[in-house]
Amino acid sequence: MVIMELPICVTCGVQYAAPRPDCPICEDERQYVGWNGQEWTTLERLRAAGHRARIEEEGPDVVGIGTEPSTAIGQRALLLRAPSGNVLWDMTTYIDDDLVRQVNDLGGVAAIAISHPHFYGTMIEWARAFDAPVYIHEADRAWVARPDDAVVFWSGDTRELGGGLTLINAGVHFAGGQVLHWRDARALFSGDILQVVNDRDWVGFMYSYPNLIPERPRTVRRALRLLEPFAFDRVYGAWWRKIVYTDGKDAVRRSADRYLDFALDDG
Repeated sequence: MVIMELPICVTCGVQYAAPRPDCPICEDERQYVGWNGQEWTTLERLRAAGHRARIEEEGPDVVGIGTEPSTAIGQRALLLRAPSGNVLWDMTTYIDDDLVRQVNDLGGVAAIAISHPHFYGTMIEWARAFDAPVYIHEADRAWVARPDDAVVFWSGDTRELGGGLTLINAGVHFAGGQVLHWRDARALFSGDILQVVNDRDWVGFMYSYPNLIPERPRTVRRALRLLEPFAFDRVYGAWWRKIVYTDGKDAVRRSADRYLDFALDDG
């Protein structure tokens, strides 16, 4: 049974364990407090306002899970229907008992992994609904808004989830910013750690998207080094249809080259 009454930040969509006056995730320089000041909602209020789940195929064995109308930042999660067990990549805010039933009809969720704190959403409700661990990089431990034993903190550069699925600590956007590689699908799931932009043959690298703070060049170079051993054609971004469909690895390389060329231009 989904708990519907806990407070959720209206701006970032992250659920907290108890009422509080502030949202530290939004007060950080990578995000922002809404122009009307800190505002809160709950799953019950979202349901009463007419929000419902949106479930659509986003690619081969990849199902998008979002909300209509959208909430907070507007991202969608992705259910990877892997033979070793379904993995939910990234997170959305809205969840109710009907959505849980629909996801169970798709095979449920064996594990959850989330790219960075702006997308933590209602991750503990999802973890409890499906009895699934949530994999978060140790470097982002301080940002977990609702601590719970379901959260598995990992350290280092990579973490195998089994079945050809590997988490990679790219470190872009947040120190614990992670992407997920699916070997058998030749796909990289990047959230907005590597942001698939409107020209979907490219990706971007930013420390803050809403405040337009570029990522440090050394961080981008490190991410490229970590991604080098992994082959992928598709790059799935954080929003509906934000997908690089072909030559994904080349798209990441040349996007980084372009980024570094502008970032290091001495005029």
